[in-house]
Amino acid sequence: MLSRIADLLVPAVGRLSVTADPRAELAPGSIIAANHTSLADPAIVIAALRRLGAEPVIMAAAGLWRVPLLGRALAREGHVPVIRGDRRAADALDAAADALEQGRMILIYAEGGLPRRRDAAEAAPETFRSGLARLAERTGAPVVPVGQAGARRVTSGSTIKQLAGLATAPLRRPELHVHVGAPLALTGDRAVQTARARTAVTTAWRTAAAHLGEPAALAA
Repeated sequence: MLSRIADLLVPAVGRLSVTADPRAELAPGSIIAANHTSLADPAIVIAALRRLGAEPVIMAAAGLWRVPLLGRALAREGHVPVIRGDRRAADALDAAADALEQGRMILIYAEGGLPRRRDAAEAAPETFRSGLARLAERTGAPVVPVGQAGARRVTSGSTIKQLAGLATAPLRRPELHVHVGAPLALTGDRAVQTARARTAVTTAWRTAAAHLGEPAALAA
């Protein structure tokens, strides 16, 4: 249901385009790792993945499960709440591993949170946490790097600025782009795995951001 809703709502707030590496593959049981820049980007990534035939289980902040209607939908569809800074955070990895074993795909945001920047410009993904490497190490699942750009044009900055961005997006219709990279098998120690995953997601982000003419990507 969330994928269908995202597919309907995203075209109303922006112009979404999607590209993929020639070797890209969204196989059952894959971990999809995306960069996180805005409250809007999960919907954008989900809509893009649906166009490619993928409807993943999402690992998201547990607070979303307290939102009326949304929380019920997340629980009903088997999405995974992540309680940060709590011993129960390990439960999220257990649930994600179970979903992968059942042949579902998992969408994870390895940065663990949003950037604190107030501007709407693009920047490379921030430091990854270890959860992605731990999940890949535990399950042997391939990691599919996904880069998205443009979500900050929909909503970013202070609360007032974010609300204003959402309200005006249907009129502005900013360009949005998602790029899916080739899957990789993470090997080596956990730090090496985490660094490799971040590099792959950064490469996918750079492709997406360059498609929109973002200075940060073009300079790189």
